[in-house]
Amino acid sequence: MDLETLHYLTYGLYVVSSSKENKMNCQIANTVMQICSNPQIISAVINKNNLTHEYISASKVFTASILSIDTPIKFIGSLGFKSGRDTDKFADIKYKAGTTKAPVVLDYALGYLEAEVINQVDVYTHTIFLGQVVNAEKISTGEPITYAYYQQVKRGTTPKTAPSYIEEKKEEKLKMDKYECSVCGYIYDPEKGDADGGVKPGTRFEDLPDDWTCPVCGASKDQFKKK
Repeated sequence: MDLETLHYLTYGLYVVSSSKENKMNCQIANTVMQICSNPQIISAVINKNNLTHEYISASKVFTASILSIDTPIKFIGSLGFKSGRDTDKFADIKYKAGTTKAPVVLDYALGYLEAEVINQVDVYTHTIFLGQVVNAEKISTGEPITYAYYQQVKRGTTPKTAPSYIEEKKEEKLKMDKYECSVCGYIYDPEKGDADGGVKPGTRFEDLPDDWTCPVCGASKDQFKKK
């Protein structure tokens, strides 16, 4: 069975947010979709270990901000590879309280949806939250980012808690060693370099500046291991 066939499934990229009492959290998710149109029902699939799961379960509300193709990889990494238990994800981003009082992330968002949970389905490691849309707003025009674009063009990685995570096959060793971030799984490929970080293709990992950090999660060089 070739599980890489699942990579042909299409996804968007969203910021799912919720709150619990006076606390709030958000995370990156690629499994938000519309279920029906009358009434308007959407779903969000969240890992049971995630703090956002705890907040949605408690408050029965969530929001989904639809990200644009211009969203920087570091923005995605900061919300997708860090836990709200360890850091305040809202410290440096624009957001507002929505109709449901759950936070709505505005940075790089084309629009957002607010939903009240009407049902939830237990699926092993994840929960499918079904929510009736109670508010929807456009913020700007543009092209939404797809998960394929995030992976193939921005060279993003998949958290192990994501529903779409598949362990990558080991590649044969190339002339220049690749290095893997132990925090988020990002692979530094010397042949590609790091365009966003100003690193030219052909730059060995050993030759990267000491202050270079992972373009996805911001981890330092010493958090990388040779593949």
